[in-house]
Amino acid sequence: MRIQINHATTYTYDPPANGAIQVLRLTPGNHDGQYVVRWRIDVSENCRLRAHQDAFGNITHSFAVDGPLSTLTVLVEGEVETQDTSGVVRGVKERFPPSLFLRETDLTAPDAELRAFGETATAAVEEPGRLPLLHALMDAVADTMTYDADPTHASTTAGESFALKRGVCQDFAHIFIACCRHLGVPARYVSGYLVGDGAAPGSGAGHQAGHAWAEAYVEDLGWVGFDCTNRQCPTEAYVRLAIGLDYLGAAPVRGNRYGGGDEQLSVALKVDQSSRQIQG
Repeated sequence: MRIQINHATTYTYDPPANGAIQVLRLTPGNHDGQYVVRWRIDVSENCRLRAHQDAFGNITHSFAVDGPLSTLTVLVEGEVETQDTSGVVRGVKERFPPSLFLRETDLTAPDAELRAFGETATAAVEEPGRLPLLHALMDAVADTMTYDADPTHASTTAGESFALKRGVCQDFAHIFIACCRHLGVPARYVSGYLVGDGAAPGSGAGHQAGHAWAEAYVEDLGWVGFDCTNRQCPTEAYVRLAIGLDYLGAAPVRGNRYGGGDEQLSVALKVDQSSRQIQG
């Protein structure tokens, strides 16, 4: 599938801000099942985008702009060719052993209720190996949680969203990761895009800032994606952007502004299947 992405993030400051610093994890990489045909990032202000790879190997751009800033827009536009790998991630250079992704973070530390949930969700699995256990856990999260964009925010922990039994794809991923790590399975957070993102907030297809899911490590298979929001392993409809221990390590956009007053954020996102295909 060829996927076309248009993603504009606009910040409005009133009164104007004195400046801003941003870190962007908005560039997908090439690996088995994912080939970047074309990709560009534009910033509305005159600045230099500095490209590098972060500790996890994510393609990262950073920039700083001086004010006064009334508005700041980051525009991403490109096309990616994808193939279905049944959620299995191959062709990626891993910088760390899987055991690193057993590490708890503030956003993914399981409380007593989450630990009990993870144990109960997988207790009846009779098939050997991790894969059946992980599918059972994904189904349990999907059964328990309701997609709702209103009650949570970027700093909501897995325990907090699980107590509400509601949240966005970020919360579903954090809950799955927290349970995996408690069960001794390395797991990590993934940010990206899904065909249909931005079309209907609350549809379950993601939210207007993109999509998120988790990857868990399975012996003899490697990293495998699990999207609890949509109860499936990632297909050719997914574009993988960045990984991290949690949302903070893989957030598409992070930064600070200094000075100024209120900040308003607006996002315009369209992720569609392109009619153009690679000619072989």
